[in-house]
Amino acid sequence: MKRKSFLVIGSLVVGMAACGGKLGPEPPPVTMVSETTGKNPFKGVDFFINPDYVENVESTAVRHPEAAAKIRKVEQYPSAVWLDAIARVPRLKGWLDEAKKQQDAKGKPTLTVVVLCNLPNRDCAANASAGELSVEAGGEARYRTEFVDPIAEQFVAHPDQPIVAIVEPDSLANMTTNQFVPKCAASTDAYRNSVVYAIKRFALPNVSVYLDAAHAGWLGWDANREKMAKVFRRVLDEAGGPHMIRGFATNVSNFTHLSNRDGAAMALTNPCPNELTYVKMLAETLSMYGMPGKGFVIDTSRNGKGGTRRSWGSWCNVKGAGLGERPRAEPIRGVDAYFWIKPPGESDGVSDPTQPRFDEMCAGYDAAPGAPQAGQWFEPYFLDLVKNASPPL
Repeated sequence: MKRKSFLVIGSLVVGMAACGGKLGPEPPPVTMVSETTGKNPFKGVDFFINPDYVENVESTAVRHPEAAAKIRKVEQYPSAVWLDAIARVPRLKGWLDEAKKQQDAKGKPTLTVVVLCNLPNRDCAANASAGELSVEAGGEARYRTEFVDPIAEQFVAHPDQPIVAIVEPDSLANMTTNQFVPKCAASTDAYRNSVVYAIKRFALPNVSVYLDAAHAGWLGWDANREKMAKVFRRVLDEAGGPHMIRGFATNVSNFTHLSNRDGAAMALTNPCPNELTYVKMLAETLSMYGMPGKGFVIDTSRNGKGGTRRSWGSWCNVKGAGLGERPRAEPIRGVDAYFWIKPPGESDGVSDPTQPRFDEMCAGYDAAPGAPQAGQWFEPYFLDLVKNASPPL
């Protein structure tokens, strides 16, 4: 999935320009101030290890014996499972069944993190992850009956397993900054209605819902955070109230560092120069709009190194990225978990301009060459993530 970045100045929306220059000094450590409410679903559980992902990692280790020991360390860490097409929904049963086996073997609840990414008119501001459903061709109805409903049925069929549902990366944020894009403007109602429907369907005792909340380089500016809070409040009011979700997921499939400055010189204009500052300030903004005490899960699958790109607007297979903090619960107050939401090694988008769904960002200065289609295994990129891991593997 791609993560576009925009700066709002008054009513003018400006795409983030590439810029060089040295990064500023590292900001002081961030102390979270917001209390989460209810039970943190990441706490007191084991995490589902996806055998499909392990197979990709193991095949790479076999092909690279010189680095196999380090590569295989990745196999012990969990990552989310993605449902990004109707055809993938039947796989959910197998994943949840396998998670149940792991749970029974360990005698401890085993959490599965599931990402929904199939809104009608998905990826309305770019091309790399464009989806299968369109608003004009009845996509909203199909999203409900062929996508959300069967997912909810599987959640119900596994009542004794904890599940986290991360709802629609790269969606509601487009309602905040990208309404000047005709496709995004035409998608607004479908995005909101579809997310509301998913929240209601996932109101189950074993499911915790997190809505995607972009990242510091997209919504860090005060005006953007306030607009986003208004969008979230309307969605949650229509879904039944703020209590319907556990919290918000940030930095999904992105590269923003937890504490170092990111985004090069453009960071100097953003009050949120990194992801922990963004989460802290977003929590404060949400509280102002009647949504206090929400938990956050931050994707740390590829943000081990800060300052790897010229612009925050670069979102596709960014060169020099490394694995970040390992998945764990409550790393700091106010953050439910660090988690590898984007499975490290899966491509963001194809770099060959002759291929379908090509986006120019995937052939830009910051992007790694030779990338396959979004979601496919990108072995050279995975090897770089391992090599550049911080903390090291």
